[in-house]
Formats: sequence, C-alpha cells, structure tokens
Amino acid sequence: MENFQQYLENNWPRERRSQIAASATEDQVRAVLRKDYLQPADFLTLLSPAAAPLLEQMAQRAHELTLRYFGRAVNLFTPLYVSDYCTNQCRYCGFNANNKQPRRHLSPEEAYDEAKAIADMGLQHILLLTGDARKLSSPEYIAEVARRIKPLFASVGIEVYSMTEDEYRLMVESGVDSMTMFQETYNPELYDWLHPVGPKKDYAFRLNAPERAARAGMRSLGLGALLGLDEFEQDAFATGLHAWWLLRHYPGVDVGLSIPRICSHEGSFDIPHALDDRRFVQYVTALRCFLPRSSITCSSRESAFMRDHLIPLGVTRVSAGVSTAVGGRKTHADNSGQFDITDHRSVEQMIADLTKNGYQAVIKDCPSFRFCTPSITILSPAF
Repeated sequence: MENFQQYLENNWPRERRSQIAASATEDQVRAVLRKDYLQPADFLTLLSPAAAPLLEQMAQRAHELTLRYFGRAVNLFTPLYVSDYCTNQCRYCGFNANNKQPRRHLSPEEAYDEAKAIADMGLQHILLLTGDARKLSSPEYIAEVARRIKPLFASVGIEVYSMTEDEYRLMVESGVDSMTMFQETYNPELYDWLHPVGPKKDYAFRLNAPERAARAGMRSLGLGALLGLDEFEQDAFATGLHAWWLLRHYPGVDVGLSIPRICSHEGSFDIPHALDDRRFVQYVTALRCFLPRSSITCSSRESAFMRDHLIPLGVTRVSAGVSTAVGGRKTHADNSGQFDITDHRSVEQMIADLTKNGYQAVIKDCPSFRFCTPSITILSPAF
C-alpha cells in the first residue's frame, strides 16, 4: 500500500500546492463553503489568501459544523511530562540536548504520584510526554508508567518519540489508547535543517509513525505541524491532508488534529514564518470545514482569550492545569518546561469559563447535547 509520504509526493508536490493557493478566488471560496463534503483541493482553497476576506463566512460554517457533530462538549485533558532528557538537537525546542538546564527523569513511582495528583483534580484524560532518550525513557519504561497509572484514568495517551509497530503494540497492551505525533513540518529539506542531530532526524520514520500505530491497534491518532516553521499554506494543508488520508485508509481509527504555534522556550530560535491571529483562525475554520468529525486540540500555548474564541469555531479539546516541566505537582521540579505556556487556568477555572460561555466540560464520557444556537460572539474584533 502507498504510504502517506508517497501519496503526498506523487499527488500534492509543493509546487502544485503553491499554485492552487495562489490562483484561488473569492468566488471559489464561496462555492466551497456551499459544499456538503470537501476534497483536498477545496481545503487548500480555504487556506488560500483569497479566503482571508471571507473569514466571517468561514467562521459561521465552522461553527455550524461544530455544533452539528460535537454539540457543546469540550474535552479536558492535561499533560504529564515524565522525562526531559533528550538526545536530539531540534533547533526550536526547549529540550534540545545542547541547552544547559537542569534535567529530570521520574521513576515509575514518582510518575504515579504525579498522575494521582492529576486524577485528584478530577481529570480523566492524561497525555504522557518524554524527551527522546531511549536508553533512559525506553518503550518498556513508558509502558510500565502507563500500566501503573491506567487505573486512575479513562484514557491514557502518549506524545513521545517515533516507535516501531511492535513498540506501539506494547503501548496498546499496556493501556495506551491514543498517540500524538507532531511532524513539526512536512517540508523534508527544512525538516533536515531543523533536526541536525539525533534519531528524530529521520523524516520518513516520524512521518509514517501514525500508520504504524494504527496497524498496532491504537484507537486514536493525533497529528500536528508546528505552525510558523514553514509557509502557512504548505504545512497547514499537509497536516489536514495527512488526517484525511489516514481516515480513508484506517476507517476504524479516530484521527484528531492539534494546532500548535511555535512559542518561546529555553534557548533561542527565530521564527521564520510567524502566524498571526487571523491566519490562525483561518486554519482552524478550514480544518473544521474539511474534517467536520475530527477533534481539534488547542493547547495552553495559546492565551485564554484565543482559546475561548476558538471553541465555537471548531476546537473540541483543551488542556487545563498544565505544567510543561517534569514533576512539580507532587515531586520537586526545578527544570525548565518544554515551552512557555500562556493560559495558566486551573481545571476549576477552565470549567467555570466554559460554563459561562455556554459549553460543558467533558471530564470522562461525552454526554448528549441539544444542538442550539449559542449566544456568544463568533469572532472578536481583535481578529
């Protein structure tokens, strides 16, 4: 079977993506918004410069689809960083092996204590994260942590280095039901420059990791590009296309998307293609129109203001009570986080704000909701 890398190269080379985005017109955008089902070319049209003046119309359509398929439910989760030791030298990441900072690796017992503190906050969805240091944070170590904490949670996910199919099968057998894999950028040449040293340098192995996880029985896959590394239309389109391709080839698997914009961290990195708020909103609304049934996650990289305004437009999953440092809830933490968070709301405050805005926080299982028109503003003038 043709893998996604081959499909992208054979059907959607970079030059074709640029040409379609540059030649799109406002009339084409309006025609796309009237369609019930979108194809990849339609998605690219919604990402084009021609769509920017029609952002309000895109927002209305995205809002309608979000209510239709998700009601007023917003899933809450939080990350648990168990190790920040890393052998990679990714130019944009706070875990870069060259950054001289205190590092921390939790024992399985310490990881359980941290997880118990999270469970005591009421959360039932947790995401385990590590740096890429296989000798220390081996698949067996991650599996052991997952087995220990699984009784505390309804769902345990991982956001770690790329694994083999057998290693993903070990994760599934240990109670992990979801994996998130950020490709960072779908530009192979840029990817090679951004990852000068370390196992993450293998572009194809990382790109095909979600497929291996699906074959291993992983129930849910999460994708994302780190927005700001490459030109907006290129990585935004490739991310949505990747999800679309996986849904077609693995119909029994849930495929969701994350929308991280690069932000400050330990070390220095000049953002080559910084994404402003309007283009960011355009991306979220285009994703919702293209993939109406897929979850969209917005992390605490974004401000409370931004996250509150993106929920009506398509975001269905947000983090709360977040720390990107290793430890700190029950064990001592003096290490830097992977990146600086912007939204510091506690779980209680997040639930209260969602309720105030007419939404319901989902801690475990998603209840049924009546689909009615909310009384909140779709787009703030700040956009």
